[in-house]
Amino acid sequence: MPQITLPDGSIRQFEQAVTVFEVAQSIGTGLARAALAGRVDGKLVDTTYLIENNANLAIITDKDADGVEIIRHSTAHLMAYAVQELFPDAQVTIGPAIEDGFYYDFAYKRPFTPDDLAAIEKKMTELAKADIAIERFELSRNDAIKFFLDLGEKYKAEIIESIPENEVLSLYREGKFTDLCRGPHVPSTGKLKAFKLMKVAGAYWRGDSNNEMLQRIYGTAWANKDDLKAYLFRLEEAEKRDHRKLGKQLDLFHLQDEAPGMVFWHPDGWTLWQIIEQHMRKELNAAGYKEVKTPTIMDRTLWEKSGHWENYQENMFTTQSEKRDYAVKPMNCPGHVQIFNKALRSYRELPLRLAEFGSCHRNEPSGALHGLMRVRGFVQDDAHIFCTEDQIDSEAQAFNRLVMKIYKQFGFTDVAIKLSLRPDKRAGSDDIWDKAENGLRSALKACGVEWEELPNEGAFYGPKVEYHIKDALGRSWQCGTIQLDFVLPERLDAEYVTEDNGRARPVMLHRAILGSLERFIGILIENHAGAFPVWLAPVQVVVMSISEHQADYCVAVVEELKKLGVRAIADIRSEKIGYKIREHSTRKVPYQIIVGDKEKEQTKIAVRQKGEDLGQMSVAEFAKRIADETAAVLAVE
Repeated sequence: MPQITLPDGSIRQFEQAVTVFEVAQSIGTGLARAALAGRVDGKLVDTTYLIENNANLAIITDKDADGVEIIRHSTAHLMAYAVQELFPDAQVTIGPAIEDGFYYDFAYKRPFTPDDLAAIEKKMTELAKADIAIERFELSRNDAIKFFLDLGEKYKAEIIESIPENEVLSLYREGKFTDLCRGPHVPSTGKLKAFKLMKVAGAYWRGDSNNEMLQRIYGTAWANKDDLKAYLFRLEEAEKRDHRKLGKQLDLFHLQDEAPGMVFWHPDGWTLWQIIEQHMRKELNAAGYKEVKTPTIMDRTLWEKSGHWENYQENMFTTQSEKRDYAVKPMNCPGHVQIFNKALRSYRELPLRLAEFGSCHRNEPSGALHGLMRVRGFVQDDAHIFCTEDQIDSEAQAFNRLVMKIYKQFGFTDVAIKLSLRPDKRAGSDDIWDKAENGLRSALKACGVEWEELPNEGAFYGPKVEYHIKDALGRSWQCGTIQLDFVLPERLDAEYVTEDNGRARPVMLHRAILGSLERFIGILIENHAGAFPVWLAPVQVVVMSISEHQADYCVAVVEELKKLGVRAIADIRSEKIGYKIREHSTRKVPYQIIVGDKEKEQTKIAVRQKGEDLGQMSVAEFAKRIADETAAVLAVE
């Protein structure tokens, strides 16, 4: 007589063993229809799973994240079924769910075409409408090998051959299609109602370039058609907002093969950079940070002592001079410890906050490079706080206030906080890691914020709190971080004089707010679709003449605006005013000033913003408008 405890704490008693579906049915027919799977004592299972003993059960529907994941995995199987219906000679290999969708790798004699994808998607729709039951069954390892070899599926048989002999394997059957899979899956193909195939790409069998090339078909699947439509709209918007396209359109930067992963900043792009850097410098100064600068290249022995050579060498650029090995710094922390160590520090100096806009380089794989988002040369708004254990809470809380304030200034108000815990490959004892992780938990609790914990995601030297900002399209970007480190001060012999004249190791807090400035600028470009708020815009206003008669006045207005702190340019070309307006609208300049004979005579300016005429005003009035608009944004707390 199993006793089933539901998430709300209610208990249901059954006379005999019962399936997940039957429990859902006992609750209500609506839930039974919506049920996709169950979570029994924390384990995801099919709705046909038989519960024989007392258990905790949650019914999984498409309202749950797990439910959407199961839909995606099941849709991958549906796609494989459709492919084999249309192309019987195609062999299926591996097909997992991924973020926002799924893929499946196929071996086939010719490349799949766009027309093939359309046909596959049509067949998937037919199979889904047929509402074919999806059934789980088990085979021994050897029987499973024979099963797939009899089907001519050599790739599946090869996968199974790598599994220990005593394993019992689960397979899933829907109609004529059967695949090896752990599951769970939706009860029937009729549950799969919102999907789309996206593209075909190449993929080596088992990710090994020595193996044959397969064809990977990517798709997306969602709980309903509205969610699918919203996702496709986000993709379309993301394409329009691609920072690489906008970077070219707005003449901000470029990249080229002669310097892979390195950015060439153009004048307007470098102006944007300087606005951001100078703003951050002002905020850091106000928060008690002292700015420093450390060398880009340092001796290998320092990196060995810090642990980076052992744990990070494959990502470091190295060089040699006069029979000495050097590394181009991938991060700034060892250099900051050297500055700390160059004086005998007293407890009275702590916390000591050292900040640097540090130029770093990492040997990222060429295939991973992506515009400003993934580069080899970058600048971090890096800082390291040397403090006592008693100061961890107050410093972490102060950082939390600062990072949230700055994100608001840049227009990001939706921020998720995550605590990344010890990885398998790490430095330091378990006792040190316990102390570090509990220290950050305590600080977060004191901040009164909610957070998610991520096992195995910490840096090799310590746990970290991550700040993930959400952009205008709902995409999440991890930018800020604060990492608690007891290991590096020990490795690099950092110490301070205690109140009783003894010696102690400082705690080291690694922290960044924007992270890589390059990546943050890429995020800003896409978030604002290139139309920056006026305080960030490299050019805040363009002053345009209607005819050559106003050219001198245009130039004079620009000079006056510059003296008042406004970033202004003049356009006195002999083009029609409509052409100029369209061009500078494309360049997404926030304000446009039009000067004709009337404005020149009255020493006024006619102002436009986003196509709206704001009327005439004086240059001083307009400059005040820009200043007030900027001040309102930066005044947030």
